[in-house]
Amino acid sequence: MQEPARVAIDLGAESCRVSLLRWIDGVPAVEVIHRIPNGPKHRGASLHWAFGEILAGLEEGLRKVAALAPEGIASIGVDSWSVDYVRLGPDGKMLRDPFCYRDERTVKAKQAADAIVAPFEIYRRTGAFPMGLNSVYQLMADPEAGIDSRAPWAMLPEFVLYWLSGRRVAEYTNATHTGLVSLKTGAWDEELFAKLGLALEAAPPLVPTGTVLGQVAGPLAGLDAFRSTQVIAPATHDTASAIAGIAADMSATAYISSGTWSLVGAITQTPVTTQHAFDAGYTNIGAAGGGLLFHSLINSMWVLKQCMESWAAEGRPWPIEKLVQEAAACNVNAATGVLDMDAPALMLDIGMPQRINGELTRLGFDAIPDVAGNEPLFARTIFESLALRYASAIHNLEKMLDRKIERIHMIGGATRNKLLIALTEKQTGLKVQVGETESATVGSLAIQLAASEAAGARVTPAAIARWAERLCKRQEAGSRE
Repeated sequence: MQEPARVAIDLGAESCRVSLLRWIDGVPAVEVIHRIPNGPKHRGASLHWAFGEILAGLEEGLRKVAALAPEGIASIGVDSWSVDYVRLGPDGKMLRDPFCYRDERTVKAKQAADAIVAPFEIYRRTGAFPMGLNSVYQLMADPEAGIDSRAPWAMLPEFVLYWLSGRRVAEYTNATHTGLVSLKTGAWDEELFAKLGLALEAAPPLVPTGTVLGQVAGPLAGLDAFRSTQVIAPATHDTASAIAGIAADMSATAYISSGTWSLVGAITQTPVTTQHAFDAGYTNIGAAGGGLLFHSLINSMWVLKQCMESWAAEGRPWPIEKLVQEAAACNVNAATGVLDMDAPALMLDIGMPQRINGELTRLGFDAIPDVAGNEPLFARTIFESLALRYASAIHNLEKMLDRKIERIHMIGGATRNKLLIALTEKQTGLKVQVGETESATVGSLAIQLAASEAAGARVTPAAIARWAERLCKRQEAGSRE
């Protein structure tokens, strides 16, 4: 009898994927079955995620996987980017499409929070670096948008789990990104909620990685493949799932998870909340099964993506593969300078080539004329700047952890970018091991398998790593998206 299949849903800021794990002659084969284009949408002056459209796309993808798995589906897990959430109405449905973390509504909310609790105190209490996009500041901004601050909420991947199972929770790795979880207790920081005027009763109950939430409910439960399917909370924060999907010794290794954002860090067992770590912008986030991910959040391929969208709108479209190839062939001396990738102007979403030039001139470099033929030069400037920022982050990491970094393990979309890998090796002086492009999917599946094996006990890092290693030796089944 064939072992039942597993499903991993990975919500990304650019696309959402539904992947299927099946066992072919005892060998795992993972296939992307359905992909849903994604991106924040402007609605007046606000920026939102079209989450109703995402849910419709997920249902379509889940119906596809049900048709492809006559052996049945044992479990479903969901991971996503962090900090964004859905507010629920009395009927348990979305009050409105969720705000995108890039919306500027949190500026005033963070200023108000800083006047009540100093940012360094929040850092010491929660380990989460107090960036304006964090959930804590978004929650504080809701009343000004006419949203009831007492309305229950769920982080985006947990809302999908709720949609599938009917059980509302906050999985630990994702909850630590809110800036509201106590480092001391591992629970919601009740005193911080009270100080900031946030309703503790609106927050979901915290659960550990690998918690089984129940069986699939609703219309999908009527499909044969889903009759006995368990809904499992993996590491719902996509980076935590991605790191869980690395089948390598990480003891002397830094990870770079590179996509829309880049995260450069290492796994630790104790939090680092020193003044140095705070000044350098490092955060402490829960890791799957135990420990912490100590890393710096760096603005990354978002900058190039926004440039590409701007050029396409002007009739100058570029396939990413060709752009990287021509960027590699650029005369390095023609590059006018390097960017501060964390500059606030580069976090926004309109007119990126002009924003880049504004930053170059601010830093004393020449602007790049935004004309046809110069697109690879923009890309080369971004890649050079990103590699330099990676090197700075790893240097800081060694200082703060008092640990020598011997290699880098890179996962995510950047694993396809040979130029960025080469520049990273040049700037850091370290060998880059290329990992899984879809490492979050591997990690989610490994956690689901470990959770089923644990039968209600807590999953361990060792069990997750064992399954990740097996999955990384899988058959490549391709994609049907």
